[in-house]
Amino acid sequence: MYITVRKKQIEIVMAVFLFLLAGILTLTHQQQEIAVQTAAANTNWGLGFGEDGKQPTGNASADFLKQYNAYYVGAADKKVIYLTFDAGYENGYTPAILDALKKHNVKATFFVVGNYLNTSPDLVKRMIEEGHIVGNHTNTHPDMSKISDMTSFQKEISAVETKFKEITGQDMQKYYRPPQGKYSVNNLKQANELGYKTIFWSLAYVDWYQDKQPTKEQAFDKLIPRIHPGAIVLLHSTSKTNSAILDELLSKWETAGYTFGTLDELSGK
Repeated sequence: MYITVRKKQIEIVMAVFLFLLAGILTLTHQQQEIAVQTAAANTNWGLGFGEDGKQPTGNASADFLKQYNAYYVGAADKKVIYLTFDAGYENGYTPAILDALKKHNVKATFFVVGNYLNTSPDLVKRMIEEGHIVGNHTNTHPDMSKISDMTSFQKEISAVETKFKEITGQDMQKYYRPPQGKYSVNNLKQANELGYKTIFWSLAYVDWYQDKQPTKEQAFDKLIPRIHPGAIVLLHSTSKTNSAILDELLSKWETAGYTFGTLDELSGK
């Protein structure tokens, strides 16, 4: 009798233990899912860098973004760089940037706003003629995370498409970059519904202040050690420093064994 009772007690204890363990595992999984969703809902794109030469972590994972056809980095096992430029306005440095790209036979993507299309149609034509992609950076460069309705979102996007077609006679390729990296999950869904791929970045540096341009050494200190396989690099075409260093920068990356891909290749288009 004692053995039977003892055995039943053990069975009850084990059942309670397994029940509690299952509950803990379920709660942990739910917490992980909530953490991922919360990170993805963050309206400012951000990166965390670890070891030099390794991919940084984004505040939304590559897998989470991919369900909305959004990207911030490519494959971790391929030494390929996807070079992109944000072009809010033209101040004389884009021709030198295009010259350096042509010298190295690198095809980049230029994310342009409406103002750029209005003021610099000849440069936009040159970008297309030389094999670059021109992407959509919205018409007026607003904080898109504050735009929740599709009508307003689409208006910012379609105005750029219209201007681009008027200049080039071509339909704009559907790559979208949120101004300042500000976004919401709803924005990702809206862009995807319009057929756009949202492109964030995995490497950038502070290059946009006209009265506080980085030195060559400061730029290289950020852009050389932190380059990594699958990097989507964001540079600003308004930067005097970028125009001055790009030729040498591309050479340094090439010497390190990197090649250059396009967003079409990244997204499997």
